[in-house]
Amino acid sequence: MKIFAAWAAPLVAAFWLAGPQLRAGSIVGTIQGHGPAPVEGNESAGGYGSMRYKFAERVDYEHLQDFVVYINQTVPGAPPPDAQRQMAQKNVAFDPHVLAIPVGTRVNWPNYDEIYHNVFSMSDSDAFDLGLRTNKDQVQTRVFSTPGRIDVFCSIHSKMHGIILVLPSPYFAKVNSRQRYRIEAVPAGTYQLRGWHERLPPQNRTVIVPATGEVRVDFDLGLGDLPKS
Repeated sequence: MKIFAAWAAPLVAAFWLAGPQLRAGSIVGTIQGHGPAPVEGNESAGGYGSMRYKFAERVDYEHLQDFVVYINQTVPGAPPPDAQRQMAQKNVAFDPHVLAIPVGTRVNWPNYDEIYHNVFSMSDSDAFDLGLRTNKDQVQTRVFSTPGRIDVFCSIHSKMHGIILVLPSPYFAKVNSRQRYRIEAVPAGTYQLRGWHERLPPQNRTVIVPATGEVRVDFDLGLGDLPKS
């Protein structure tokens, strides 16, 4: 019996340690967006038919990218964030344009252009200015400790704009080219799930994640969801 106990104890311990990790499911679905309906009487070219609007920005809502779906709350026992991520400055743009990270992640900004760049933000949750540097200078870096949206810019090039989306947990996903997402290994439970895009109002859904298997949640974000004054 003593021999059996000595042999079985490590297996029992491993079972109890692995048990909570096995009680996890996946959240899957699609997310898309749509814009406002054309103004009545001005349906031509989506309301932009007049030469007065020749240079007005037009958003292609049918082909939006950079959607993010995430659990909008802390999750006890969630794994720690990756050591670091990066948002490069390349071809006079931030790459990627939207970087979603869990709180506590360190972000690096390598400059791959042969010109000066700067990174700064005036966001309420985390304002900073990392100064000027070229591709020969040390890479700038910063840890983000507060959840929220951080808009970053370059003080030299006005069209450079990126977004750091700091999330309360590591359970999130960016959609693929087919507008699908998948969040895996989510501990079983009830959560607030949010669908997000920088140009559209977010949507919140309550989702119950099973101990095994998956649950499907689809999002359709639109400007019709804006609050009425």
